[in-house]
Amino acid sequence: MISNSQALSPIQVAAAVRHPANPDAAWEGLFLVDTGAVDCLVPARHLRELGIEPRGKRIHELADGTEVRFDVSIAQIESMGDRVGATVSFGAADAEPILGVTALESVGIEVDPRSQRLKRLPSVRL
Repeated sequence: MISNSQALSPIQVAAAVRHPANPDAAWEGLFLVDTGAVDCLVPARHLRELGIEPRGKRIHELADGTEVRFDVSIAQIESMGDRVGATVSFGAADAEPILGVTALESVGIEVDPRSQRLKRLPSVRL
């Protein structure tokens, strides 16, 4: 059991979201790295300001087991010097941006479980 004094701090990383057809415009924020999340989550207003509109809906399971339906689309996510296409969910106005594991793994970045830091892999898994 981990006591509160031993609890690991959440990992956050600066990232930019870009419209695939207009990559010069971006919204930048501090994203929670969530290895339990497949997709990324961004407050909807930032996506819409970039001209990114919903292209579908997806049901996501939250950490507490609740299932919620989100609008989703595709955006470019840039972090740690790399840019990748990723599925983004349209979050509430006060939602903390989340960087999901798919975007991280697409550029060869993973969370080191010992140090709780992001590390670049020598190659991207195919």
